[in-house]
Amino acid sequence: MGFLGIVNSDEEVKKNLEEVFKQNPRSGYDLRFLFQEEEILDFLSYDLPEIVIINFSDPVINIDSIVSHIREDKRILNFGILGIFSGDKDNEEALLKKYMAINVLAMLDNYRLRSHIIKNIQIIEQNYQIIFQREFSRNLLDGASGSFTIENDILAVPLYAGIGATILAQRGLINPDKKMHLQLALGELIVNAVEHGNCGITYEEKTEAMENGLSVVDLVALKCKDPAVRAKKVEFLWDIQSDKTVFTIRDEGKGFDVKVHLHKVATQDAMSLHGRGIQMASVLSTELKYNEKGNQVSLILKHDTSVEHEIPVGFSHEQIVSVKKGDIVLREDEPSDYLYYIISGNYTVFHNLKQVGRLSPQDIFMGEIAFLLNQRRSASVRAEGPGKLVLLTRKTLVNIIREYPYYGIFLSKLLARRLVRSNDQNATLMERLRDQ
Repeated sequence: MGFLGIVNSDEEVKKNLEEVFKQNPRSGYDLRFLFQEEEILDFLSYDLPEIVIINFSDPVINIDSIVSHIREDKRILNFGILGIFSGDKDNEEALLKKYMAINVLAMLDNYRLRSHIIKNIQIIEQNYQIIFQREFSRNLLDGASGSFTIENDILAVPLYAGIGATILAQRGLINPDKKMHLQLALGELIVNAVEHGNCGITYEEKTEAMENGLSVVDLVALKCKDPAVRAKKVEFLWDIQSDKTVFTIRDEGKGFDVKVHLHKVATQDAMSLHGRGIQMASVLSTELKYNEKGNQVSLILKHDTSVEHEIPVGFSHEQIVSVKKGDIVLREDEPSDYLYYIISGNYTVFHNLKQVGRLSPQDIFMGEIAFLLNQRRSASVRAEGPGKLVLLTRKTLVNIIREYPYYGIFLSKLLARRLVRSNDQNATLMERLRDQ
């Protein structure tokens, strides 16, 4: 995967990270520890990272100065940040609030590095298109939707919630001041779905356990010793509409009596161990809705029209193409005077009537090779279900790159990713042929 930049000078943190990655060689990253401000900024500006780990509790590095440079230079905003911190020195919520203007997707206390740093990186890799296409997605689309399937792992929840909040903040649909609160509220609701929904932990059971010193993580781990419980998942969906976003969280539990539970939360003591997620979500959201069964909650958030952001020329008025299963989106040997930005859907690529690949929103663009080389299409593409695409003409793309040159770098990175994946697939195929 290349270099993983780690902004850190703490020797103990460095040792822990080195041991974790040594135990997980398949991560494919070479660690590059950065602690001089000049080398940190050079790395962010010219190495074009996709994931950066920052020790926000570092005793030597001027983190505020680094963050200030990141905020001022839009070219280097397109990467996801995994924050680490010392719980003895700093508070997670305070850090999220302080650094809400940059893409901090999750904050991990140092004690969680060994158990969750690799998992968090894998989640970001699997969903990199959501985070790293901030300018394209914000300005191409009036709306978008997506989903995560989440296992019963409480410590991984903050990252999913962080991505959900980042989507809206990047698009300028919420005031940056609300990002941290939205992230925490979504996280609490997902945790509720895991502990009360999938794991069936009751109000009274949780109270007794926490009064005896057990954490929610401990309780969930105990419940998940049952294979049937461990197999349950939480669905986390978002639907960005023209004036609002709907976040939906659905578990596979038996549900609960919503009215009774909400009344209990509303009348409990302010220092209670329960109900924090519902209280936060109620204050933040325009509306909070439960289904009758009680295993699904929707947080509806009206967009903040007062938030200002720049709109790159030409992108917001492009044609959106809706496709259905079986539609031929691109045809082999036709002229390539446009390409597609993939909003949704899954697509199969054919050359000489033989399947040679697949495309999805993770690939971001379709038909870009022939388009950039000004050649005829080398393959046909068929929709395998309903989907949406944005048609981008040559004039549009050239104009936007003239206006914002760093978009060209972004596109180059996407092409490089595609080439690496293609080379890996070819190498695997050659190995199979040699083994036959």
